[in-house]
Amino acid sequence: MSITVIMFPGQGSQFKGMGEHLFKEFPEAVEAANRALGYNIVELCLTDPDNKLNQTNYTQPALFFVNYLNYQKYLQTNVAPDYFIGHSLGEFNALNAAGVFDFETGLKIVQKRGELMFSVTGTSMAAVIGADYKEIKEILKISFPDIDIANINTSAQIVISGQTEMLDKAADFFEEEGLVYIPLKVSGAFHSRYMTPVKDQFQAFIKNMTLSKCVIPVISNYSATVYPDEKERIIKNMVNQINSPVKWLQSVEYLMYQGECNFIEIGAGDVLTNVIKKIKI
Repeated sequence: MSITVIMFPGQGSQFKGMGEHLFKEFPEAVEAANRALGYNIVELCLTDPDNKLNQTNYTQPALFFVNYLNYQKYLQTNVAPDYFIGHSLGEFNALNAAGVFDFETGLKIVQKRGELMFSVTGTSMAAVIGADYKEIKEILKISFPDIDIANINTSAQIVISGQTEMLDKAADFFEEEGLVYIPLKVSGAFHSRYMTPVKDQFQAFIKNMTLSKCVIPVISNYSATVYPDEKERIIKNMVNQINSPVKWLQSVEYLMYQGECNFIEIGAGDVLTNVIKKIKI
């Protein structure tokens, strides 16, 4: 049985000019976004005059918006998929597409999420390529206990999070071990213990919102299985994602176990498409 899976990308996929071909086609969505966010989202995406597009508090709403418009365009000529999955911020597009919350609510959620995550300073992330999860976990445990694993993208691509000073020290170690170390263009140690201080604030922000169960299954970054139906457990998954690893590899393997998958990336860039190719090798 063939399964269609739509994937939404997260931070790192943003670029100046993204969504340009869509804004005029969806003027009502543009107006709604400007109203919900309190600034000109099109200007941010197209010209970024104040160099804010790579700041987490602006990146997240911008990506959510462009991913959303791309999915609306997709639906003009295609039917809804069998499953949704999103990487980090992209998971909120998946939840929106699956009917958990509406577009404007989603914008407000990711705007708040971005603001809270941006408030954690002095931290960052880096990708380590060439070693698997167990190897990286053992290295961190012995040599860098203050650094956490943030994303398990493929069997040989792991993202780590921590204080910038500690990551700089780890860079030398990993390179001496013959591994590829790539600092990421993000402003904080996402999906790690360093996000724990803002977790309760995020939960307090969303707990009174109207949330519905998924009408199409969404695979959770936190659990690597389908989102539950109960509101309390939906919130738990959304909130725990902030300071827990993104289990992308395990999520994709879960889907591939369901049947032959046709993965379609919707949004800015093709980062996830390339990751899927590596997982399938």
